[in-house]
Amino acid sequence: QVQLVESGGGLVQPGGSLRLSCAASGDIFNLNSMGWYRQAPGKQRELVALIFSDDNINYADTVKGRFTISRDNAKNTAYLQMSRLEPEDTAVYYCNAVITTLDNGNRRVSDLWGQGTQVTVAS
Repeated sequence: QVQLVESGGGLVQPGGSLRLSCAASGDIFNLNSMGWYRQAPGKQRELVALIFSDDNINYADTVKGRFTISRDNAKNTAYLQMSRLEPEDTAVYYCNAVITTLDNGNRRVSDLWGQGTQVTVAS
């Protein structure tokens, strides 16, 4: 069984930085993509950043130039370095991973979510 474990987050002042980590564990055949979505109170969950197995990256326009996503393939771990944080970045951040596992020789694609971590930007 594959699991995602998130770490990082917390309270930071405007203009500050935080780093989130998301580690996937289990019998993974391929880590197709990893990234983060966020959900602020009263709002829908939205994409923040995704990194794909071919190293392509997608960022939300609101975080381009401030956030950087990266991954360590050997550790099946993704990182989100968040800089120049703004109060509007306050939300619960959820790690997401699309993985391929082998089930009796058959490939199975699953969409996994982490438990979520709170990021609060306030002075």
